[in-house]
Amino acid sequence: MRTPVDPQRLTRRRVEAGLRQNELAQKVGVSKQLVSAVSLGQANFSPETLKKVAEVLGCTIADLLPEDDAQFAAMSRGEQP
Repeated sequence: MRTPVDPQRLTRRRVEAGLRQNELAQKVGVSKQLVSAVSLGQANFSPETLKKVAEVLGCTIADLLPEDDAQFAAMSRGEQP
């Protein structure tokens, strides 16, 4: 199963972290092509890879999901959206 990532949120977090696509890929252990494809909305990370991406970028998984999915994830944890 692949977890949908919001390409704009991923790019914003990556840029805020001061990383290029190839640097993020290296830190996460995936190809630069995969990071590029996800950034363009053409592919998605596996749940395990998404967790690593969030850790490297210093954010939560919900920070990388589309708005509706992030709100659902927050509510499922008992948080207010």
